Amino acid sequence: MPAVRMFIPRLVCVAVAAMICGGSAFAGDIQDESGRFDDLSSMMQSPSLVIVCHGFGCRDRTEIAFSAPDRARMAQILGAGKASPVAERQAIATAVQWFDRRVGPEAGTVHHRARAGHENMTNVSAQFDCIDASRNTTTLLSVLEELHLLKYHHVEETVARGALIDGRWPHATAVVTDRTTQKKWAIDSWTHAYGEKPDVKPLDIWLGEGGL
Repeated sequence: MPAVRMFIPRLVCVAVAAMICGGSAFAGDIQDESGRFDDLSSMMQSPSLVIVCHGFGCRDRTEIAFSAPDRARMAQILGAGKASPVAERQAIATAVQWFDRRVGPEAGTVHHRARAGHENMTNVSAQFDCIDASRNTTTLLSVLEELHLLKYHHVEETVARGALIDGRWPHATAVVTDRTTQKKWAIDSWTHAYGEKPDVKPLDIWLGEGGL
């Protein structure tokens, strides 16, 4: 089965990483991030093997093997969404929740917090910033698409909002497009803690949110 190439635009990543998800990046990290994100787009995964980013800015990467039972579970979850685009988005949220619980024990992220930042962190490797979260969600969505489990949606590149000068912290999210309406939807898992379902909302609404 062909590998799935993950995509996070370098300029988006660098812009967001410079002030990671709510202003939590260390100032000294900024120069390192431009090189770090150069190779994200070249990372490969397939329905049998995914790479989970954690530790902020994908500093830590854990390979997770997906077994036949894992793929069967994904098919079961998405099977519940065949009735309509709305049902499929609900199934996508359940799949993201399952994925978080599935990879957590192997990646060491079972205690990750909602909206995690560098501040007051004693175990950064166990946490996700929005770069990690949006990339991991896009990884899962791409695997679902590769397995032909998405009937109503197409996986898009991650999208970022906020630039400080507009009064908002930078933040990134995974995105899917409803094939029936061409409407884009944000699938934002960074706003939730371990094992919780992500936010699923119209991208135009998500783009208008956020503040300092």
